[in-house]
Amino acid sequence: MQDILLIALYAFLGAALAGLLGHGVLHLLRRRSIAVSLGVVAAVAVIAMLAGTLAVAQAMFLSDHDLYVVTLVVAVAAVVSLVTALLLGRRLVVGTQRLALAAREFGDGGTFAAPSDPVPAELAALSGELASTSARLAASRQRERALEASRRELVAWISHDLRTPLAGLRAMSEALEDGVAPDTARYHRQIRTEVDRLNTMVGDLFELSRIHAGALALVPARMSTHDLVGDVLDGADPLAREHGVRLVGDRVAAVPVEVDGKEMTRVLVNLLVNAIRHTPPDGTVAVAAEQRADCVVLSVTDGCGGIPAEDLSRVFDTGWRGSEARTPPAGAGLGLAIVRGIVEAHAGRAEVRNVPGGCCFEVILPTTAT
Repeated sequence: MQDILLIALYAFLGAALAGLLGHGVLHLLRRRSIAVSLGVVAAVAVIAMLAGTLAVAQAMFLSDHDLYVVTLVVAVAAVVSLVTALLLGRRLVVGTQRLALAAREFGDGGTFAAPSDPVPAELAALSGELASTSARLAASRQRERALEASRRELVAWISHDLRTPLAGLRAMSEALEDGVAPDTARYHRQIRTEVDRLNTMVGDLFELSRIHAGALALVPARMSTHDLVGDVLDGADPLAREHGVRLVGDRVAAVPVEVDGKEMTRVLVNLLVNAIRHTPPDGTVAVAAEQRADCVVLSVTDGCGGIPAEDLSRVFDTGWRGSEARTPPAGAGLGLAIVRGIVEAHAGRAEVRNVPGGCCFEVILPTTAT
C-alpha cells in the first residue's frame, strides 16, 4: 500500500509540474486562435502523463528498455492527440470565421445566412440566435422605412394643406384692410371657416404627437356601447343630413366596455365623419356593436365603393389619404392614424376590410370583466 501511495505522489508531482507549465503557456497565448489553445491543452495532457510516467519509472528503477517502450507509447499518443486537437481547432476556427462573416453581412444591412456545413452545438445555437436577431432587425428596418416614408408624406401634405388656407387668409385680410372686399360679412365668415380648419388640423397633429410619444393619458370608465354609439350618432346627424347620407344604428347591442369615453368618442366620430364624406348622396352609413367570444366589436360600414387591395394595409398609416376620390378637401390624413393610436392605447386593434359597395372599419376592444 505504501508503494502505491508513493507512485501516486510521484505521478501527481510530475503531472502538476506539467499542468502549471501549461497554465502559464495558455495565459501567454490567451489572445491567440482557439486552435492554438486546443493544441496546448492536448500537449499539456500528454506531457503531464509523460512526466508522471517518467517520475514513477525513475522511482521504480525501470530498465532502459522498459522506459524506452513507455516513452515511445506516450510519444505516439502525443502525436495522435496533437493532430486531433489541431483538426478540431481548425474546424472551430472555420466555423467561427463563417459566423463572423455572416454576422458582419447582416450588420451592414443584409440578412443572416446560417452556415450550411455542420457545426458544433454551441455554434449552432449561436447561429440560431443570430438568425433570429437578423429577422427582427430586418422587420425593424422595414418598419422604420415605412414610418419614414409616412412621415415624409405627412410633412408634404401638411405643408400643402397649411399653405392653401394661409394664402387665402392673407388675401382676404389684405382685401379687408384695403377696403376692396365686396362682401365683408362673407369674408369674415370665410376667415372664420379657415381658422376653424387650421385649428382642427393643429389639434389632430397635437393628438397624434401625444399618441406617438406615449403621453396619451386614458381615464377608463365602464359604459355601455349603446350609450356611446347613440351620442356619436346624434352628433354626426347634421353632417350626414348635409351630405344626404342616412345613418343607421339599429344593430347596436348594449355591451359593457371599459374605455376612456372622450377618446373613444373621438374614435367613433373620426370613423363616422370619414364614412359620411366618402359615401355618395342617398348612401347609407351603418354603425353596429356586438360582443364576440373574447372581444367587443364596434363597426362603421360606409358606401365608398371599396379601397384597392394594395392600400388596405396603409389605411391607418399617418398621412395616408389614398386616391383623390377618397380624399376630402379638408383632410390631412390624420384621422384614421389617431383612431389606431387611441384603440391600441386601449389594448385593442383597428381593422378595415372591403364589403359589397364599401368598407367596414372595425374597432376591436377586449371584453370587460364582469
